[in-house]
Amino acid sequence: MASIYKCITYALCFIIVSMLASCIPTFSFNGSSINYDKVKSVSLDKFPIRCAYVWAPMESMFYNSISDAYAQKTKLKVLKRNGDLQLTGEIVEYSQTNKNVASDGFSTQVQLKLTVNVRFTNNTNHSQDFEQRFSATSEFDAKQSLASVQETLVQEMIDDIVDQIFNATVANW
Repeated sequence: MASIYKCITYALCFIIVSMLASCIPTFSFNGSSINYDKVKSVSLDKFPIRCAYVWAPMESMFYNSISDAYAQKTKLKVLKRNGDLQLTGEIVEYSQTNKNVASDGFSTQVQLKLTVNVRFTNNTNHSQDFEQRFSATSEFDAKQSLASVQETLVQEMIDDIVDQIFNATVANW
């Protein structure tokens, strides 16, 4: 009697596994959903700094991060121009704001904000074209100097913005 239950259990497990295997959708674990039959390349321009407050290394840091993201997370060829997908834009805001004021009237936290304006063109499907601003913020203790934390915080904000842009352009969730 116990062997019949074992046989039935194994048969049911086999049927369930077979059904699940036939129903599994295809996912890309890199977060992209690109039709590589149509889209073969992405072109990226430099994103110049067009804001009042400037930290010069930001432009190259942003370009390197965004080009690395498309090169590492997709099979797209990264070009300087004429890609099937095109990304252009500029860094439009880099600012710092005092946050959290202590009882002595001095700020205890400083918030950095980075905003990038992006123009996206999909030459294989222009209905997906857009122009949009992407922003990220980061905070640091006001006792620290900006110079001592700037590179790390700017890279964190750039990584956040690059993820937002990547998701908006090729993830299509």
